[in-house]
Order: sequence, then structure tokens, then C-alpha cells
Amino acid sequence: MRPLLKAFKTEIAPTEEQKAKIIRSIGVSRFLYNRYIAYNRHLYRMYQRGLLDGEQKHFVTANDFDKYVNHKLKKELPWIGQCGAKARKKALVNAEQAFRRFFDGISGFPRFKKKSSQDVKLYFPKNNKGDWMIWRHKIMIPTLKQVRLKEFGYLPAGAEVTNGTVSYVAGRFYVSVAADIDEKSKHNKDLETYYSLPANGIGMDLGVKDLAVVSDGRVFKNINKSSKVKRLEKRLRREQRRLSRKYECKKKKGGKTATVSANIEKQKLKVQKLHQRITRIREDYENKTIHEVVKQKPRFITVEDLNIKGMMKNRHLAKAVAAQRFNHLVAKLRRKAGIIGIELREVDRFYPSSKTCHACGHIHKGLKLKERVYACPECGYTTDRDYNASLNLRDAKEYRVA
Repeated sequence: MRPLLKAFKTEIAPTEEQKAKIIRSIGVSRFLYNRYIAYNRHLYRMYQRGLLDGEQKHFVTANDFDKYVNHKLKKELPWIGQCGAKARKKALVNAEQAFRRFFDGISGFPRFKKKSSQDVKLYFPKNNKGDWMIWRHKIMIPTLKQVRLKEFGYLPAGAEVTNGTVSYVAGRFYVSVAADIDEKSKHNKDLETYYSLPANGIGMDLGVKDLAVVSDGRVFKNINKSSKVKRLEKRLRREQRRLSRKYECKKKKGGKTATVSANIEKQKLKVQKLHQRITRIREDYENKTIHEVVKQKPRFITVEDLNIKGMMKNRHLAKAVAAQRFNHLVAKLRRKAGIIGIELREVDRFYPSSKTCHACGHIHKGLKLKERVYACPECGYTTDRDYNASLNLRDAKEYRVA
């Protein structure tokens, strides 16, 4: 069986010289990405106005633009050569994919990437035999050479890596690699050793009050209601107010727009670090929740196909829904279930799992969102609303396998 391609991401501790090179390269990649978007946006606007005939190009591919960068733009702006050719080309390919997705109707019109909130990553393929070699405490990154890892032993030492990326977020540097690993056989071996015998299927109701309520009685609390996250969110609001005041003060002194200063950059870094810390806490809780759900190896797991966009339109619940990260949770659960061999079922979003009585099947159409206890008006069956929904999801007859 062909090994699976698994991604690993961990923090690195580069030297000052390596840090400067990473930041410069990311800046060049972001510049070329925005330059490509601006060029094709101009052609697209001209095409819309009818200024281009059928023979003239109204879209430039990444390959053509890369030739323009190497033969002309690089001579005008020599600092573009500070970034590797492969990383530059990958940034242009990503920009082209953004336009392709727009033309296919999958996503919106491509937007520019900001320095303050950019997600540009340096891409390095494996060209030489020594590229992307992994040891317990370091990794060989093309053009950067050996870089020390902050977490020893997480990356699979000696694994065959096909490619990888380096990113910079909130003052920290990360490396992500794609390695060929037979993960399915590893999980099957672990399951035979540690997990219990296969049980019946389970239903899992996702919500805002609790992250998940499982039909076997387990309840996973909402991590965003914990004191730790609330303290961090309070600090985040305070630091964001300070950042806003610095901008307003700068505007009063200098005119209509505020120029970036060293103090503003320091404050922005504080805000970014708090955002990252809250995100990491939520990701860690998601991973632990999924591990606990699949640990007993149920025969199947049934979830509801939630309408996240529709839920976000409710201004009273939008913030709470966004903090729960349902899409990330279901995507991780789908991948984990596929590796272990658990069938993941998705019920239609219009299935009345919360309003249906699990005892008699009556649909309580007058049930309101604020009513947290389900009381059936027909048979008198009373239980927790979310637990009743999880039981109905478990016993659902119509579903699709994700």
C-alpha cells in the first residue's frame, strides 16, 4: 500500500541571519504576489470595459509573469534576487490559482496581501538529496541550511520529505513539511494495542453552549467559556484599544492618515501574539476532543451538515459561532476517521434533530432556541436538548458518507 502524505508543522529557532533572510524572502514573495494581482486586475478591468479585443491577452499566467520578473523586473529591482527562485515562482502560482478559483465561481475576486495580516509562506521543493533532511533537533531547509527545532522528536527523523514551507507569524517562525508516512498501519497497530473492541455508532451534536454532546453521554465543554480564554480575550480587547489610540494620536499630529512608527509596530505585535495564543488553545482543545471521540473506535460517527454561513448572519451568535471553529473540527474529524477506518456520516442540515422526540418521533415545531430542556408534548419524554439531538443523529436513516 502506498504511504500517505502527512503534514507536520512545528516551531523553529533560526539564527539572526536566518531570521533576516526569511523575513526578506517573505516580503519579496508578498510583493510579487501583489504585483501579479494588480497586473491581472488591470487587464480584467480593461477586458470588462471592452478595451481589449479577442486577440489581446486579458489574463497573464504565472509562467509568463515569472519570465517578466526574471528578464525585466529583476533588473529594475535587484533586491528581488534576495528571495529564492522557487519561492518566488510558488507565490505567483498561488496568485494564479486565486484567479482560477474566481473564474470558476468558487471564490471571490483575489485581494492583496497585507504585511500586517499576510499569510505568505516560503515554499521549498526537494531538489537535492540533502534537502529537508530531519534529525531529532534540527532540519535541513534549502537556502537556509540547518535550522534548529524548538520541539525535539516531533518531526519524523529520517522520513522522506517531498516539500516544505517556512512561515512567520506573530514574531515566531514555523516550518511545515509533507512526509511520506504509512499512518494508517500505525494507527491500526495502536488501536489493536490500546483501544477497546469496536462499539456501536455514535451521534455528535455540535453547538454553542457546549462544543459537542455525544450520544454515549460524553459532553465536551465550550473552551471559550473557560476563565483562561476569557482573560486572554479581555487582554486582547485592552491591547486593541491601545493600538487604536496610537493610530488616532498619530493622525491628529500628522494629518488624515497615520504613519507606522516603532511603538505602533510593538503594539501590533502584542495584539498578534494574543490572537495566536487564543487560536492555539482552541486548536489544542479541538485535537483533544477528536482524540477522545475516536478513541473507542465506534463503527460510525454521525454529525450534522451545519449551515455556518447562515448561522453567522445572526449578529447575536456570530462571534460565538466563529469562536467554535466548526469547519476546522469537522475537517479534522473527517481526516482522522478516514485514517482509522471509521465511517463519518453527515445528515442534511434541514433534518430536525433537535425538535424530534427520540422516544416517540414527534416533531416539536414550537421548540425555541432558548429552551435547553426538551419536553415532548405528546409522550412527556424529557431530556437535555442537545443529548436528544445526538441520539436522533445516531439513529438517522438518511445520511451521506463524508
